[in-house]
Amino acid sequence: MVGEGLEFRVFAAVDPDGSRVVLRTPVGGRFQANPNDPHVDTREVLAWEYAVTRHVAAYGVPVARARELVRGESDVLISDYVPDDGNGVDPVALGVVLKRLHGLPPPARTGGDLAGRIVRRWREVAARVPDLPPAPEVASVLRAGRSLVHLDVRAANLRGVGGAPLALLDWSNALVGDPRLELGRLAEFARLPDNGIDLPAVLAGYGESEPDDAAYWAYRLDAAVMLALVFLAEAPDAARAAAAVDRMRAIRERLDYHRNDKR
Repeated sequence: MVGEGLEFRVFAAVDPDGSRVVLRTPVGGRFQANPNDPHVDTREVLAWEYAVTRHVAAYGVPVARARELVRGESDVLISDYVPDDGNGVDPVALGVVLKRLHGLPPPARTGGDLAGRIVRRWREVAARVPDLPPAPEVASVLRAGRSLVHLDVRAANLRGVGGAPLALLDWSNALVGDPRLELGRLAEFARLPDNGIDLPAVLAGYGESEPDDAAYWAYRLDAAVMLALVFLAEAPDAARAAAAVDRMRAIRERLDYHRNDKR
């Protein structure tokens, strides 16, 4: 086994043709639940990853291209093995990759109810943090978009050699929406050193300055509530959980400021 997350394990293997591959398979049964995502169909997730990695690979985006999805008692997604030298990916080059990704014709996939997700997750946090204020109204500030966004860009999901990005892994969170949703999540991930995100350098490669409007802060809140639930319930860490909840409050204040500034 070369990796394990909340819902999937990854194994290294050798294909009958002698090439190296990776096998991604559910940790438990097909249907799973956690505080961030109460209804997870792992077969649907793997089918999406199969489709989306083949889609972006066709446009030259660096990815571990899916070879086959084998359905069975425990489904297995077989993908290309991609080497990594352990020295990280150049953040400017990563920004270039993300800009290209966001400009691709998107696959058939919607963003779902992002506003509902933020509010539901906020309430999940509030059930564990009694003094949390009510969830903010975010639906009116979100913006539609037609870009494919990855939403889990961090060191653990990057493969590279000599700084060159060779693959962006784990597309389970990817959806079609506003590209600033990606930037907002990157900004929150960059606050955690182990994610290995140099936000200014990524933005330099991306070719845009960091946004600062109500929609962007709503997107950052989406990331913040997700991280708070991770540290409160999925990978408990008291210090990080407290910091994450404080971050939710701070972003809510920024969101209120931008909303009031428009009045």
